[in-house]
Amino acid sequence: MNYFKRILTRLSQNRHSMKSLLAVGSLLICHVAFTQNQAVGIFQGHTDVGNPKIPGTVKYDNKSGEYTISGSGQNIWGTHDDFHFVWKKIKGNFILNTQQQFKGKGKNAHRKIGWMVRESLDPNSAYADAAVHGDGLTSLQYRKSANSETEEIKSTAVAPDIVQLERSGNNIIMSVASFGEPLQEAAKLTLDLGEEVYVGLFITSHEEQVSEQAVFSNVRLTIPAKPDFVPYRDYSGSHIEILEVATGERRIIYSSPDPLEAPNWTTDGDALIYNSRGLLYRLPLKSAQPVVINTDFAKRNNNDHVLSFDGKYLGISNQNTKEKSNTESMIYILPWSGGIPQQVTMVGPSYLHGWSPDRKSLVYCAQRDNKFDVYSIPVTGGQEKKLTDAEGLDDGPEYTPDGKFIYFNSNRTGTMQIWRMKPDGSAQEQVTNDEFNNWFPHISPDGKRIAFVSFNKDVPPGDHPHYKHVTIRMMPLNGKEKPKVVAYVYGGQGTMNVPSWSPDGKRLAFVSYSFPEE
Repeated sequence: MNYFKRILTRLSQNRHSMKSLLAVGSLLICHVAFTQNQAVGIFQGHTDVGNPKIPGTVKYDNKSGEYTISGSGQNIWGTHDDFHFVWKKIKGNFILNTQQQFKGKGKNAHRKIGWMVRESLDPNSAYADAAVHGDGLTSLQYRKSANSETEEIKSTAVAPDIVQLERSGNNIIMSVASFGEPLQEAAKLTLDLGEEVYVGLFITSHEEQVSEQAVFSNVRLTIPAKPDFVPYRDYSGSHIEILEVATGERRIIYSSPDPLEAPNWTTDGDALIYNSRGLLYRLPLKSAQPVVINTDFAKRNNNDHVLSFDGKYLGISNQNTKEKSNTESMIYILPWSGGIPQQVTMVGPSYLHGWSPDRKSLVYCAQRDNKFDVYSIPVTGGQEKKLTDAEGLDDGPEYTPDGKFIYFNSNRTGTMQIWRMKPDGSAQEQVTNDEFNNWFPHISPDGKRIAFVSFNKDVPPGDHPHYKHVTIRMMPLNGKEKPKVVAYVYGGQGTMNVPSWSPDGKRLAFVSYSFPEE
């Protein structure tokens, strides 16, 4: 503070000292506000920007991942902003996601919460935010340059609780949804805020003497793939997440800079099995310390590994066989704890997806004569049986727990949709029929619900790539309700390729992706 004392001494000798002292007082307040910074959750700090009368706060719940943020402030508008900001400095492109809600009725209908990307912490800084007001008004607000007037693009959405703000080059994109519904792009603008910016969550009360509060859950900051990304050469880091299907609460239980894919749940509910760089790992939930599963010669396992219904055996799809001249994917089985794999299919490529409940047969996707269809084969090996023969791609077969049906995905009608058939391949019927491309149906242990991954229309119906905006959707098997979104994910290939329900049917395991920060 010696610097400011010297300024005050000089200013006291000036005939305009009172006015100048007030300006310095404001500067001092801003300086104090900036010293509130301390790391919280995924963020580097939190700050009162401008001159809120009541200091803002943030509380982070490490177990639930929720941020409870309070703040006052006259407004975020015009040429000057007053609000509380929980922020992180970041370069390049990013995707910000959260589920948010105000706590309490509030005093002013114009109070605001949401995501913000900002050039600096100065109150007159250039910025853009995805703002949801107390009265439900939703808009993409922005200030093109320091000291310029705030502008906005209003959305037709009213009071969404899912808010996404994305930067792609100089494009700022706001997408919103009510939980359970797909995200919809609400507004977009071109704005150059510089390479490194402040991004984070904000709240303003629109009342100088009032502090408002909001809760932000499922907060994710994702670094997407670069435009020159090359599939299967460039890989991101990974998060294994657990989703509470009743509430939509997500929890990251393990993160790695390596590509992780396709978590199964062991039948005792104590661990997950996933693949990474050709090996399989068991991840105990208590320790979160992965252990390699011994698969002997099978060192090129892909993300199509499945536990038998009784949990005693593990089926795998592996690309390096004992016959070194054959590198196509083949199906093997081994004890769930590890061992020497026993080959089941003799023709490749074959990609495992399901066991029959009686453990006597396997169902899989296989390419024969340049066409992918669903096949079944006895666990002991022998003659495979072709179950589908429609035009297009049939994939992802999985038995229901009672063994009466096999669910699978097919693009025979143009888009990738969920279908089902009897175990002998008869009575094939379409289950979903919408604008999305739906992959990998997984049936809950009680046989009442189905969960699957949905790609947007920008992905070809015959493809399921990495690193896309996808959703995990769920619907009852009785067909009386439409699919509802239970998770908004940056993922795709490897997110949920295999049966992913917990034994009690209350949770799903899946993988989300994010590239390293610059």
